[in-house]
Amino acid sequence: MEYPKGHLIAVGGAEDKGTDLEKGIMQRNRLNFFELGILKNIVSLIDAKDPIVEVITTASSIPDEVAENYIDAFSKLGCNKVGHLRIRNREDTAIPEYIERLKACNCIMFSGGNQLRLSSIFGGTEFLDILKQRYQEENFPIGGTSAGAMAMSSTMIYEGNAALAHQKGEVKITTGLGFLQNVIIDTHFDKRGRFNRLAQAVAAQPGAIGIGLGEDTGVIVSEGHNLTAIGSGSVVIIDGKNIEYNNIADIKFGAPISVENIIVHIMSKGDVYNLATRKYEGSEIIINDED
Repeated sequence: MEYPKGHLIAVGGAEDKGTDLEKGIMQRNRLNFFELGILKNIVSLIDAKDPIVEVITTASSIPDEVAENYIDAFSKLGCNKVGHLRIRNREDTAIPEYIERLKACNCIMFSGGNQLRLSSIFGGTEFLDILKQRYQEENFPIGGTSAGAMAMSSTMIYEGNAALAHQKGEVKITTGLGFLQNVIIDTHFDKRGRFNRLAQAVAAQPGAIGIGLGEDTGVIVSEGHNLTAIGSGSVVIIDGKNIEYNNIADIKFGAPISVENIIVHIMSKGDVYNLATRKYEGSEIIINDED
């Protein structure tokens, strides 16, 4: 099998960008920006001395403010060529300037927001085809936070109330952007109590591996299957391969699900998991973890 040459960096949301406030939505803590900063790990994977980074804010309802925040954060890390691909609809994905900038950049960063906007706007486009080709054939990093992380996989959660996620039908699933196969990613995992949400998604598709990302936490995916945990929180892996009893196909919508023998791993900074073998493989030193 020929593995992708690029890297995926999936972030659980609220990653520390070295700012105190973003439009009144989320507080930031400056302390860990250069010590545990997710963005620092992303920059370390760019194979260029003076890199061009493009930020895609399609998922966000405040695209200009979010883009400005990322441009400022990347500049703190020495990236002075950071652009904003302001794609708001499917027609925008075909703008010749945006296509050329996609081909010329050294890194793509998807912001958070509504992941359904990402799948519905980019799905089946030339833009996505080029992005997938670059990821497959080049040492090309693609970052995504919150919605941008959830959309990376072939199967994507797009809705699901955490308080009701133990009930059949309360977790909505569709097709994502497809950089990762047989994986389901959920974000803001600890803070928003989304274990049951991801567990139901895996119970419905036991061949998939669930990845729950806490805030200011993420995974670097190399060669399409090696996951390394980064950031300040926990990464939860839910593996349904060995599920024995599972009632999700037989109960009525709204009834609580039952699942037997689901496997759970909890990873922290430096821990490594192999998606291909479904095995925890210990720890390694994090890229650029210290100044």
